[in-house]
Amino acid sequence: MLFNSYIFIFLFLPLVLICYYALSSVRSGSLVRGFLLLASFCFVGYQGIYHLAVLLGSILVNFLLLRRMEHGAKEKKKKIFVFGVCINLLLLFLFKYLDFFLENVNLLIPGDIPLTDIAMPLGMSFYTFSQIACLADGYKGIRFGGDSMEGKREGFSFAEYGAFVAFFPKLIQGPIASHREVVCGFRSRANKKADYGNLCRGIYAFALGLGKKVLIADTLAKMVNIGYCNIEALNGTSTLLVMVGYSLQIYFDFGGYCDMAYGIGYMLDIKLPINFDSPYKAESVSDFWERWHMTLTEFFTRYLYIPLGGSRKGTFRTYLNIMIVFLLSGLWHGANWTFVLWGALHGAVKVFERAVGVKEWKGPRLFKQLVTFGIVTFAWSIFRADSILQARQLWERLFLGGGGGIYGPITDSFQELVEVSILYRVGMRGLMDRFPWFLPVAFVFLLFVACLTMRNTKEKVEAMKLTKWKMTVVAGLMVWSILSLAQISEFIYFNF
Repeated sequence: MLFNSYIFIFLFLPLVLICYYALSSVRSGSLVRGFLLLASFCFVGYQGIYHLAVLLGSILVNFLLLRRMEHGAKEKKKKIFVFGVCINLLLLFLFKYLDFFLENVNLLIPGDIPLTDIAMPLGMSFYTFSQIACLADGYKGIRFGGDSMEGKREGFSFAEYGAFVAFFPKLIQGPIASHREVVCGFRSRANKKADYGNLCRGIYAFALGLGKKVLIADTLAKMVNIGYCNIEALNGTSTLLVMVGYSLQIYFDFGGYCDMAYGIGYMLDIKLPINFDSPYKAESVSDFWERWHMTLTEFFTRYLYIPLGGSRKGTFRTYLNIMIVFLLSGLWHGANWTFVLWGALHGAVKVFERAVGVKEWKGPRLFKQLVTFGIVTFAWSIFRADSILQARQLWERLFLGGGGGIYGPITDSFQELVEVSILYRVGMRGLMDRFPWFLPVAFVFLLFVACLTMRNTKEKVEAMKLTKWKMTVVAGLMVWSILSLAQISEFIYFNF
């Protein structure tokens, strides 16, 4: 079930909100947590019983390990922690990386080991990391959920732990939220009654995210898919447009999901951590990773980079630790050498920036943003490619394809948009017929300017005033987005 689907928007989400607020009025925290667990299981189960079974098994094993760890001695805690991390990583390897490993073994060693073709369970990359973080905190003596909102130390039930891990707004694409952030929301007395201000703000954030996904990211996806399927037909100009188009597509696709997840959390009075903070305003690659998928960066920093020694063991070890983090971050995104190369490129640039002290460089802010965007966009071309060979072919067309007009099928994909018929009716047919490249180029340019200038959703939500005009605009955006749901498309990060 996707956030941008009719069944979620018209059935699942309204039913969850109605039941949640009805149960909250009873003022039974355990009942509400049990309902959220059941709702999240239904969300996963809609995708298939297989996905639900894997999630339920993972939750049960980690819950038992955490309970065993609660009152154990330090040495016992360490053994449980190591065992738990190994189990979680082993399961992730079996479901996500086993076939990738076997494919490479077949290339290196003569033979034909059959692949397993095991389907990747829904959200496994995210809930595995969430549970590893819980085990690490348990080993450090940090109780699950921390203290209650009233300062009391509380135990935790299976329903509470399961509701945290499976909480459907964050399950399939993050954020990788801390148990303290989510469980404190579950336990808060303020969340036992309807807050219509938060409900309206949540709807506002959800509408913005849905618009970003359906109206922008999916429109760019058509152009990008045409480009990557016809690389040999592209000239340098078209290749540049496709590369920038994908950079913007993944920005609005992932940013749209983050807005919707943030908005659903607001509707349920659960404040999920910010995971997307205008990353194309970044003035360096290091700054970019403080703004893009922020909770993933925090996870790798806290549970990998710092335990490896961080920057405490000399310059060489610092640079090595950075590269290890980015290589594993790339591999986490997918079982393909393109992701490893993508991570290596980001790691190498971050090491370079640290070595030369980029943060201390002075210069026009816009220039630094453009340079960073160029590096990130080049790296995204590897991320999007099916193979390193395809990425290389794209770069060859970029540098050797020459100039000229935009590839015809790309311009045609924009002409087919329903919204373009409106432009025809207001007298722009002559301009677009004469300059068919105008629409895709203008669309991409305006989106890029918006990325550099507009406030992010968190800032908009926090500053939002509940006026009739604002809610009318939100309703209009929702209707426009829903009417544009001609084809339900997956989010890019859904596959990771």
